[in-house]
Order: sequence, then C-alpha cells, then structure tokens
Amino acid sequence: MAFDIEMIEKVYANMAARVDKARDLVGRPLTLSEKILYSHLWEGMPSQSFTRGKDYVDFAPDRVACQDATAQMALLQFMHAGKKTVAVPTTVHCDHLIQAKSGAEADLAFANKQSKEVFDFLSSVSNKYGIGFWKPGSGIIHQIVLENYAFPGGLMIGTDSHTVNAGGLGMLAIGVGGADAVDVMSGMSWELKFPKLIGVKLTGKLNGWTAPKDVILKVADILTVKGGTGAIVEYFGEGAESMSCTGKGTICNMGAEIGATTSTFGYDDSMRRYLAATGRQDVVNAADKVASYLTADAEVYANPAQYFDQLIEINLSELEPHINGPFTPDRGTPVSKMKAEAEANGWPIKVEWGLIGSCTNSSYEDMSRAASIVRQAVAHGISPKAEFGINPGSEQIRYTIERDGIIADFEKMGTKVFTNACGPCIGQWDREGADKQEKNTIVHSFNRNFSKRADGNPNTHAFVTSPEMVAALAISGRLDFNPITDTLINDKGEAVKLNPPFGDELPTKGFDVKDPGFQAPAADGSSIEVVVSPTSDRLQLLAPFDAWDGKNITSAKLLIKAFGKCTTDHISMAGPWLRFRGHLDNISNNMLIGAENAFNGKANSVKNQLTGAYDEVPKVQRAYKAAGIPSIVVGDHNYGEGSSREHAAMEPRFLGVKAVLVKSFARIHETNLKKQGMLALTFANESDYDKIQEDDTINFLDLTEFAPGKPLTLEFVHADGSKDTILANHTYIDSQIGWFVAGSALNLIAAGKS
Repeated sequence: MAFDIEMIEKVYANMAARVDKARDLVGRPLTLSEKILYSHLWEGMPSQSFTRGKDYVDFAPDRVACQDATAQMALLQFMHAGKKTVAVPTTVHCDHLIQAKSGAEADLAFANKQSKEVFDFLSSVSNKYGIGFWKPGSGIIHQIVLENYAFPGGLMIGTDSHTVNAGGLGMLAIGVGGADAVDVMSGMSWELKFPKLIGVKLTGKLNGWTAPKDVILKVADILTVKGGTGAIVEYFGEGAESMSCTGKGTICNMGAEIGATTSTFGYDDSMRRYLAATGRQDVVNAADKVASYLTADAEVYANPAQYFDQLIEINLSELEPHINGPFTPDRGTPVSKMKAEAEANGWPIKVEWGLIGSCTNSSYEDMSRAASIVRQAVAHGISPKAEFGINPGSEQIRYTIERDGIIADFEKMGTKVFTNACGPCIGQWDREGADKQEKNTIVHSFNRNFSKRADGNPNTHAFVTSPEMVAALAISGRLDFNPITDTLINDKGEAVKLNPPFGDELPTKGFDVKDPGFQAPAADGSSIEVVVSPTSDRLQLLAPFDAWDGKNITSAKLLIKAFGKCTTDHISMAGPWLRFRGHLDNISNNMLIGAENAFNGKANSVKNQLTGAYDEVPKVQRAYKAAGIPSIVVGDHNYGEGSSREHAAMEPRFLGVKAVLVKSFARIHETNLKKQGMLALTFANESDYDKIQEDDTINFLDLTEFAPGKPLTLEFVHADGSKDTILANHTYIDSQIGWFVAGSALNLIAAGKS
C-alpha cells in the first residue's frame, strides 16, 4: 500500500468537481497544469479565473519533502512556529551530507560519524513533529519521492530545486525555500504567481543512442537557463507516451536548469507500470477512476498553440544525443558536432572521469542501459580510459541492481560504487588532485555543471549527457568520441563498434530491498525533546530578524556589484560548507565568496569603504554590521539561479544586507529574499547597472511609501559627490510587504498573524 493513500484518494475525490468548475470559469478546455493548480486552490472550489504570469494565488500543497542540507534550517524555523505536528505529510531525506571518496561502505560510515549531530537532530525533530525520516544511505530525495510518494495530479513542494523530478509521475512538484515549506507544514497556504505555460510536443520515438536525457538537453539549449522562468513546462504527444516514467522524471528534473517553475507529463501507461512495480497498485486503482482529469483536455493537445504561451516541438526519431556544457547546462552540442566544437573552443579532449547517478539519472533503467555498454566493452577486451563512478538513486535501486548483476558488471571495469546519495553532483566529492586546479574534462549524467560545482576546481570542464553516453565517453576516454560512428581498439588491436544501449525499463524480477532506511515518526511526539548544544558549530537555534523600523534606509554601502552568472552556488557554496547548513552564523562566512566583483574581476575581494582596503566579502559585511551600517548587493541577470537553498537569502539578511538590486531574478531566490524580510528589487532601466560605482553610498528616498506596483527610488551618491537617482521595480504584493514590515514571514507565523 502507498504512503498516505487516504490523502491521495481525497485529492481525487475533489478533483472532478473543482476542475469542471474551473473549466466553466475559464471558459475553455484546460491543460493538465491548470487542472492540478485549480484543484489545489487554498479556497477549495474555484471561484474565479486567474491570469497567467500576473495573479498571485494561494494554493494547498498535498505534501512537503526536505533534504538534509536544507531541512536543518527549515526545521529550525518550524520549531518557532509553535505547532505540535506538521499539517501535511512531510519527509526528510539524508542524502546531501555524504561525501564520495572511497566507496559506499566507507563513505557512509564516515558521514554517519562526521554528521552524527545533524542526523540525530533531524531524526529527533522528525520523530517529534510527525515527519517521515529517511536515514543516511536510504537514497536521494527525488528518487525516494518518485518511488514512494509521487502520484498523478498531486501538488507538492520541496526544499530543493529538483523537487520537480516528481513531474515524471504526473505531479506538479515545485522547489521552494525552507520558509515556504514551513508555511505549508504549519497549515498555511502557499503563494505562487500563477505560472505561464510552455508546451513541448514530442513526436516520434527515441531510438539508438538517444535517451530521455537528450530531450531536456535539447530543450535547455532552446530555452536557455532562464527561458522557463515563471512557467510550467508540460510535455505531451506520442513521444511522451512512449517513454518510461523514470525517463519522464529525468526530463522534469532538469527543468530546474531552464528556470521553470516545474514540468510535468499526463497520466499514462508508463506511470501505471511504475506505480504497480513500486508497490502502489492502490494509487493506480484510484487514479484510473479520474484518469481524464489527470491529463489535459483532448482539445488542448489537438491544438496546443491555442492553449500554451509558447510551443516547442521535438521529433524524437530525429533527435541526436547531446553533450551540454561546459560551465552551463544550456550549452547544447549534438554528439556529431562535438569534435569541431571542442577544437574550436580549446576544451580538453581527454575525459578524466565518467560519473553516473544523482537525482537526475539513477533509476533502474538508467543503470541497466549504462551497464549494457560496460558489458560490451568487457566482452570485447576494451579497457576504460577514464575513471568511473556511480551513485545508485536509492537503496531499493542499489539492492535490486546488485541482485541482478548490474553492479558486478560495473565493477568489472573498476567502477567505484558510491553511496546512495548526491555525492559529486553537489560537490560532495573528495576528488584526488582537484586541489591542483588543472584544466581537465569530466562527463556526468547530473543536472548542473557550473564552474567548481563537482570538485571545487574552476578549471574542470564538466559536460552533462545521458548515462549511456557517459559510459561510452568514459570507456573511450575522449570527449569527441561518437559511438554512433566511431570505433574503439580492444586489447587485440581490433576495431570494435559499440552497439546501441539496451536495458529494462523495470526489473523483470521486480524491485527488492532488505532495509529501505525509513523511520516512521512517533504516534505522539509531545514528550520528545530536541536538544541543540549552544556550543555546537553545526547547529544553531534561530533568533528572529528585526522588524523594519518604518524609516527610509539611508547611508547604505555597496557591498558588491556582482558581474555575470551569480547562482546560489556563488552566493552560498555547497561542498565543504554543507556541514554548516544548520548554523547560520558559521555558514554566513561563505556569503558571496564565489561572486565576481565587477570592479576588479576577482571573487571574494571587495572594497571595505570604512578602511579603503580590499578584503573577503563576509569580512567586509561583518565590519559594516558591527558599525551599524546597512548595505546592498547589486547583481546581473537571473541572479540566484540554481539550487533553492535559502541560505543564499538568509546569510545576507543575517549579516545586515538590506536589499538586492539586480537586472533579473531566478524565481525561487526572489521569493526566498522576500520571505526573509529583504528587499528584492530589479532595475527599471537595466543600463543603470553601469552607473553603480565601487564607493557608492545609497539612500532610499521613498521606502516609507512602499506599496504594490509602485517603484522605489534609490539615490546613489558617488565618491566625488555626484549622484544618480535610479528607479527600482519590485513584485511585492500586500502580504509580502507584510513580511518585510514584520522582519520575515516567519515572524508573522510565530505571532499568529499569518
């Protein structure tokens, strides 16, 4: 039986009436995305039609999921809410704090010792407040959610940007910051601007070396890292129905890389097969009763241009395997063009590592298709030219692929089998030699490939591709190897051409697992005590942020003018900093250390206007805070793209930054800033970015008149006494201005006013 089957059945019981009412209100057929949104309104039965990209709407998500790095801060905030238990089904998954180095057994043992305090905290808080807890080694959050909790037509939020993976099972699953999660866990509504809709029509069928991964790599190349911002991507067509459920999950997962709110597919037979195989036939039985409501109305897919704000069409039969990168996931190169591209750009041709796994590509099908390439190489006497590593998506996956001989196949090539955890995908990789910062190339099946993300080396050229292509490129040792046309030389000097990959969508013997790693919460957690040591360097109880004093912010200093790409990895790095995710003061020492200073081209080097000397960003900001001087941060386009980590908003708030003024925001980060009581502003005129000077002092002229739809006026006073007055737009509505006034959204919850 599925977890929370009663909740799922309740969703389905309400869906038909709510969708029918919404269809009447809107006055036209509905997309799947609209059906799910309108059936999850906080008010229940729809009473009005909403305008895409304009109206802020309150929703009632069905569940919440948190991973261990973000769960620490989310649960520390939830403890302030004064609730006895969570209001909706919630889970915590320990997958981020396990470093890949020696192999699964040794790495897990080390993590359990090194992060015992954090794991014990998460376990006890989960036990106390009715939260399901998945222990270290149980698997990666999004694979666990797909295997156990996702269901067609549901709405969930998660404190990780790749929560969107659950779209592979027909959900709307959306990444958020911890404060949003706390709202929902506390029994409150969740607010979202009603998204625009991008339709992707898939015709034909995948064949040969092409995989579901190539669909999203192609879409990313088309839309870029910000092309999906504020939109839901809905996939449909015969090509969509021909793919596996986990393949759909891969496509939805990387929707985070185009800035999309989320991505989804309509309910079909692949989802029925997957639900049944993972022990959830009861969900299939319930979903089948409302199947027509779990996909778009027929008229929508027949005439998609009339119903989507943007339409993309991809013929899967003609789609070529892609290799995206380096340094950004939206730079797509078809495999046939990689040789020329690599030569033209000076990319290192030799592949040093091939890595398969992460939440994006760690399913049974992914592992079995990659293993089919490995088996061919072993059978033909071909030795791999690159090192190889895999991260199974869950203990259920690991146990099953071990039973079926797939792990043994990988190990015959010397593959390192890492823990069922995120590992290198999020920088949790102790890669030997990375500290030398040598220029090199790695290929992986992960979702992100920003500079320094995997191993901390800014000169590592990371390329994203499918698991089967990772296997082929790692075996060949060459980035420009095209398995469709090229051959390899075996130990006898013979030229061998690899056959296209093959593998089972689902295990023919069924899934199996001895201990999945799940801890159910106590039936009554009222007597459970959660202890946080006041001397801990890993955990720190939170103090409320100060409320706004009602005055204009004046004499603020420019902390940094960030140039170019500034992701949440640049604002709050992961890797070794993950250990401080539960200690706001300590982790604030990584604030903006990866951002490039527009005035000197350096990272972590800004001018301290109090001394005139250059120093590390956190140190300069702490000096301003100690002197009682406010500051602001200026940034470029798509500021805060990438991970949903709210630490990127909490750290500047904690250290005294008052506002972030940029050309444009990534959706989650903008919301995170608002939730923490900060001002998230955009240039009314983007060229004003160029007017900002290094020694600027900033005065807000009309913050006392802060109101929805009314730009704010900022005065930038330069070192020579000259001034520039700049208009800054914002997207605050009345309730969000209330967060700013109170000091944070959490302050309102704790006061019982929200």
